[in-house]
Amino acid sequence: MSRNVDRRGLLMAGAGAAWLGPGAFSRASARAPRKRILYFTKSAGFLHSVVDRRGEALAHSERILTEVGAAHGFEVVASKDGRLFEPDRIGAWDGFVFYASGDLSTPGTDGEPPLSADGEKALLDAVRGGKGFVGIHPGKLAVQEERERGVDDPLGRMVGGEFISHGPQQVATVAVADPKFPGFPGGFGRSPSFRLHDEWYALRGMPEDLHAILVLRTEGMEGPEYRRPDYPITWARKHGDGRVFYTGLGHREDVWTNPDFQSLLLGALAWSTGLADADLTPNLKDVAPGYATLPA
Repeated sequence: MSRNVDRRGLLMAGAGAAWLGPGAFSRASARAPRKRILYFTKSAGFLHSVVDRRGEALAHSERILTEVGAAHGFEVVASKDGRLFEPDRIGAWDGFVFYASGDLSTPGTDGEPPLSADGEKALLDAVRGGKGFVGIHPGKLAVQEERERGVDDPLGRMVGGEFISHGPQQVATVAVADPKFPGFPGGFGRSPSFRLHDEWYALRGMPEDLHAILVLRTEGMEGPEYRRPDYPITWARKHGDGRVFYTGLGHREDVWTNPDFQSLLLGALAWSTGLADADLTPNLKDVAPGYATLPA
């Protein structure tokens, strides 16, 4: 187990989940059975290094999320098998984490079983019915190019944003729009903003009902994609009775070993599975008023 996992376990274990913020867990939820999470890392497009398995060993992000989750009451199972979403199997999970890219209805880059139409519908219905969904970096945003070709992407609509492109990896400033969101008070929420080296997606198509949590500060960034006003890079929203969380962070291996990023993910797991609550008041026009303005 990594040093960061061990250190966070010592800091957080038995502390009433103080890392999630005041009042995050009720006493009843603290005694609740472990939540079962399916971490789906299928790649039908670009294969990110953090989900690239070498032999039988778990990929970098799979190992970290499995270990961190286990240290804090979540049973995380990492898989690239789209058959786990079939209607007769999807009931095994309390929540879903996606680091998945491309057309998931094909075997794709990793050659793993695809997500069937029945499986996709079962996933959408499960989240709409009250289960949690966490999307990390590519997973599973809508893609502008696919939309322009007329490809329907209900998963992308559920997540609430659309990928355009990205520039070079670089250090950027990120503003904390909601420092009280679960996982933030003891992590990224310690200060109004922070600097992080990562790959930054240029995004569009965010609906007005989003609750932005992190906002990318675009001033001074390298690349034409960022010649635009600030826009959200992490958010939360409801999908029916379900809870959907997305963060664009997480491309680089060193981001995954960052304790603040791990805290962000733990907060997302707790909130999306109903163990923690948060204010979801739509705030895009307050924290990123120019978010819909794109480069010329």
